[in-house]
Amino acid sequence: MPNIPNFRIRKLRTWSPGKKSSELIGVDENNNQIKLIDLASNDYLDLARHPFLIEAARQTLEADGVGSGGSRFITGSRNIHQKLETKLAEWLNREVVLLYPSGFQANLAAVLALTDRHTTVICDRLIHHSLLVGVKASGAKLIRFKHNNLSELEALLKKSKQINPQKQPLVITESLFSMEGTTAPITEISKLCIKYDSKLLVDEAHAFGVMGPEGRGESFGLQKPISIISGTFGKAFGGGGAFLATDKLTGENLIQNCGAFRYTTALAPPLCASALAALNLIESNPSWGTELREKSIAIRDKLSQMGWQRPAGKGPIISIILGSDELALDYQKRLEKQGILTVAIRPPTVPEGKSRLRLVIRRNTPLKALEVLFKVLKNK
Repeated sequence: MPNIPNFRIRKLRTWSPGKKSSELIGVDENNNQIKLIDLASNDYLDLARHPFLIEAARQTLEADGVGSGGSRFITGSRNIHQKLETKLAEWLNREVVLLYPSGFQANLAAVLALTDRHTTVICDRLIHHSLLVGVKASGAKLIRFKHNNLSELEALLKKSKQINPQKQPLVITESLFSMEGTTAPITEISKLCIKYDSKLLVDEAHAFGVMGPEGRGESFGLQKPISIISGTFGKAFGGGGAFLATDKLTGENLIQNCGAFRYTTALAPPLCASALAALNLIESNPSWGTELREKSIAIRDKLSQMGWQRPAGKGPIISIILGSDELALDYQKRLEKQGILTVAIRPPTVPEGKSRLRLVIRRNTPLKALEVLFKVLKNK
């Protein structure tokens, strides 16, 4: 008999937006329509339905069509691509920005641009799956260090340089970890990379627009040794697509040699337009990220006062570790009955025994939703 894995059953649910930006409308197990306040999506700044983004996308849709129709080297390039790349490069103080259709694709491209089969990649144990796929595709040697553990990272960097002093290793980390809600010590990691002559790739997908100075990410202000920053428009920017920000030499390498950039249909023009509109809004409202972080810290404090272990981190992702699948699903259902949408995160997304509720606090999360959340969590 074949060894059949014990899959956890997951059902795909369909959602529609409600009248308010915080609402989602779906159906329950009895096919009845339900309206829930969203504490699950990554639309941190509530921009997905902002009228400025919708209008920018509409105008570009009418002018340039739905899709680009080809790669950037054939017929896919539009003025809106260049405008967005130039504006992002200026905002992030990077020499080059290149757009990609998805964050997964951008991360693959970034890893492949910085590695080969002779490279040692030293990465945080909790980095995103797309980065690990990139390492596997490159043939590089993969070594992991404990989450945010600087002493172990230094030991691995030191050992790598002793074994192969002529070859630069690559360190990979996220800045805001999507399932933990923790933030990497990017400045300290950068110092170690400089000390041991290592390249550094930082995935800012969940931090971009929210964390760091004026929402410019935890890497902002650091140049060396960061080789590439990866970011997306599908989270705080409320749209879709992704980008890599880098220096001129690495950017030219990506353009000339990166299949993930050369051989794919260019990012849809309306998504470029909405991303540019979102960037203008974030730039005009530099306190948004700070205010959201302050709200998130206050919620962590409240949970701690209620007897929960204080969730790690300082950003809008709040991870409440519950342990078993059953308990996480139970809390998800209890909150849903009270009109709140949260999602139980279970293996293989997180390790066995680490199932959790992943709460996402957004800029316009209603006070009512937080009151209901605290009421449900009060009854352990």
